[in-house]
Amino acid sequence: MQMNRIEIDARVCGGKPVIRGTRIPVAVLVDELAEGRSWEDLRRGYPELSEQDIRAALQYASAAIEHTEFADAAAE
Repeated sequence: MQMNRIEIDARVCGGKPVIRGTRIPVAVLVDELAEGRSWEDLRRGYPELSEQDIRAALQYASAAIEHTEFADAAAE
């Protein structure tokens, strides 16, 4: 995993995970990909990003999901 590309610092974006050296939150990248934007679109919109940065964001999001327990919606 490329987690060294992800930074969590309380002084940057309120402590949300961002791409290291930027103020681009991981959640923004994941949301934009979920909305159908391509990697090329992301790179044009955020020229400071590399392909490895985008991969790291997706890996981080996947790892976060794997380590999160969700309440069963049917039980509510």
